[in-house]
Amino acid sequence: MKVPFVDLNRVHNPLREELNQAINRVINDNSYILGKEVEEFEKNFAAYCDVGYAAGVSTGTDALELILRGLGIENGDEVIVPANTFIATASAIVSAGAKPVLVDCDEDYNIDATKIESAITSKTKAIVPVHLYGKPAHMNKIMEIAKKHNLKVIEDACQAHGAKYDGEKAGSFGDAAAFSFYPAKNLGAFGDAGIAVSNDKELIEKIKMLRNYGQSKKYHHNFFAFNRRMDTIQAAILNIKLKHLDEWNEQRRKIASIYSRGLENLKGIVEIPEEDKNKEHIYHLYVIRTEKREELQNFLKEKGIDTGIHYPLPIHLQEAFRHLGYKEGDFPRTEEYAKQILSLPVFPGMADEEAKNVVNEIKSFFDNNTKSD
Repeated sequence: MKVPFVDLNRVHNPLREELNQAINRVINDNSYILGKEVEEFEKNFAAYCDVGYAAGVSTGTDALELILRGLGIENGDEVIVPANTFIATASAIVSAGAKPVLVDCDEDYNIDATKIESAITSKTKAIVPVHLYGKPAHMNKIMEIAKKHNLKVIEDACQAHGAKYDGEKAGSFGDAAAFSFYPAKNLGAFGDAGIAVSNDKELIEKIKMLRNYGQSKKYHHNFFAFNRRMDTIQAAILNIKLKHLDEWNEQRRKIASIYSRGLENLKGIVEIPEEDKNKEHIYHLYVIRTEKREELQNFLKEKGIDTGIHYPLPIHLQEAFRHLGYKEGDFPRTEEYAKQILSLPVFPGMADEEAKNVVNEIKSFFDNNTKSD
């Protein structure tokens, strides 16, 4: 049985008529940049995240960078960030002029909160926890550390639309949060898009100027800034899809439960995500670990099952970040996990039978390998 890693047609087909109508409205209005749908989506998404304000921008990476700039992070400042994350998290910090200071991950793949304080220096200005794969970081501990040391907290929630920690939405804890609407995200656009959210109205107003050449009113520019605006068509699409986000997240959680129940007998050979009572994981990715990652991935490919690796090379070992001065062995858990992680298919519209087939093929692989061993 062929199982794709993601099939967006299953998300979009039921909404196709409504999406087409929304796109046509934008075309008819001829308002393609920061049109009324952008403002509407900003209000809707802020309300969804239980925060006061939002600014739609061009990507999740841009949302992070503009938040950093809006908070006054600049050259010479240090920002603490997990070693185990997509490169965009650290790239946004560098783009803002600051230096990423990396911290190893915990068993949930997120930043190890117990190691943050040892990374703080007199130059540290902020912490950027990442809710990787859709499972929130330990925000209570992180906020406690930030308050103690007078640091800003910027949540990278680019994979965590609708995730919760202690019943509170991801993106509602720190000074601000960034979300990405890359097409394959739990809430995805038809191209690149992102948003910054916060309860700080002044910060969001500054980000709205930063995204639009520093403009306070048309052709009046208060400071040097950028073109990082959200397209109106993307906002119109996202307004429609936002109404279905909770339902889609539940579908992801259902597929994840099939995986977890089916693979629990392989514990010790295959490590599966752990459910925490105080964290609502929305499974942007369902990630397992095994020392036989390469062999298993090749086996599943032969069976028609697509998988992914998120991510195969840690930030500190990337050529682009050699200037940070880290070396192999500096973040042992991150490095170990990078050699073992494998992302299984999980997406709205995925059939139970497809998930069960993935489980059966994984069991088959390890049954055969156990016998051969």
